[in-house]
Amino acid sequence: MSEPVLISVVPYTPVVSRDMLSRLDVNGPRYTSYPTADRFVEAYGPANYRQALQQRAQGGGVIGGAATPLSVYVHIPFCESVCYYCACNKVITKHHEKATEYLEALRTEIQMVSAQLGAVQPLSQLHFGGGTPTFLSDDELGGLMDTLRTAFRFVEGGEYAIEIDPRTIDAGRLKRLAAMGFNRLSFGVQDFDPDVQQAVHRVQPFEQVAELMQAARDEGFMSINMDLIYGLPKQTTESFQRTLQQVSSLKPDRIALYAYAHLPQRFKPQRRINAADLPKAEDKIGMLSTAIEAFGQAGYDYIGMDHFALHHDSLAVAKRQGRLHRNFQGYSTHPDSDLIALGVSAIGKVGAHYCQNAKTLDEYYDALRSGELPIVRGLTLSRDDLVRRAVIMAVMCQGRVDYESIELAYLIDFKQYFEAELRLLEPLVESGLVQMESDGVRVTPLGWYFVRAVGMVFDRYIQADKTLERFSRII
Repeated sequence: MSEPVLISVVPYTPVVSRDMLSRLDVNGPRYTSYPTADRFVEAYGPANYRQALQQRAQGGGVIGGAATPLSVYVHIPFCESVCYYCACNKVITKHHEKATEYLEALRTEIQMVSAQLGAVQPLSQLHFGGGTPTFLSDDELGGLMDTLRTAFRFVEGGEYAIEIDPRTIDAGRLKRLAAMGFNRLSFGVQDFDPDVQQAVHRVQPFEQVAELMQAARDEGFMSINMDLIYGLPKQTTESFQRTLQQVSSLKPDRIALYAYAHLPQRFKPQRRINAADLPKAEDKIGMLSTAIEAFGQAGYDYIGMDHFALHHDSLAVAKRQGRLHRNFQGYSTHPDSDLIALGVSAIGKVGAHYCQNAKTLDEYYDALRSGELPIVRGLTLSRDDLVRRAVIMAVMCQGRVDYESIELAYLIDFKQYFEAELRLLEPLVESGLVQMESDGVRVTPLGWYFVRAVGMVFDRYIQADKTLERFSRII
């Protein structure tokens, strides 16, 4: 195997004009997959997924004589209260007994999936998301972890993460989570400004989060992530700068900074947000620019699009060495491994297959009661999909596409295959977002602000229909 290619990390201090914003702040995918989930079809069902699992069991996931480790995502949909910005699949309830039926269904799904996989598979990455995973009691979480351990072999040094709502946890619970085997935490913060917190119905004082961060460090968690959102109602560049200073003082290992996607026609809770309170596009780019500068000064590397990591963190190391990947949870250090998705609405990837579970609890339960995997849609990737996925992920993760690596992997002539796309890049070259080199395409420091727009050029589906309203704005 060749040595990793070292990639320099340079400071990002571009000036973005209003004209460029008006031209490029369009709707577009986040590219946690390609093709994107809106391209999944209902003709893909449980039989297709069983075939994908069986292909892996028969050696489809084997490299060098050993099965490649799996990633597993577990979706816990329950929340006690609604956050107005939220676009996740969730169930708002204070009745914790509702989790009992869901956990039984999850155990059934785990057993059905593991039966198709055959031998116990190695698991190197686990992520509990939601909803609010800590809606479950300690006994419920511990029991679910035990079930997963019967189906998968947790490898030493793996990453086992859980998303945390700081309002639902204390130091004692953190200690118990560590005892269950979780070694990574992700705190949902979004913003520390009281007016912003009131506007999005998520009030959690800075002091509360600071105490939990210290407790997590005392407990020895190997990595702590913090989620932030810019573009929320009542946010200003000044108020967000205060939040950035507070976050920097807590020194989380990683930071995920997402642009708020206001899509009230799709997500009912967002209808409670007054659109007049949302910052303008130029203010949002100012927030992003300020964040990149502030976190850079605080010792973070800009990983790309929506992630930062301390210079010594494995995510930053992977970026420098060209080993970065992207999946449904965002940027990852792990190879392009198969992802088993468990729970209502969860999306997975096995081989050349994408699949999604039923989006409602009733549909999810009904499928499992009938002895069927709860897959309701998905996609088997074509050869063209695989080629374009490799190119788009190279853009999103490394900021560079090397012609030769794509040509050798897929036996194509890059310039001929992507002749039309290379022409479409020309305006981005003129805008200073992309550089065309003799051996590849490179995203510039300015281009990282609009990296989704660069990826969209190679998206055959978007170029074919130009229908973008279902996506969020790229800034």
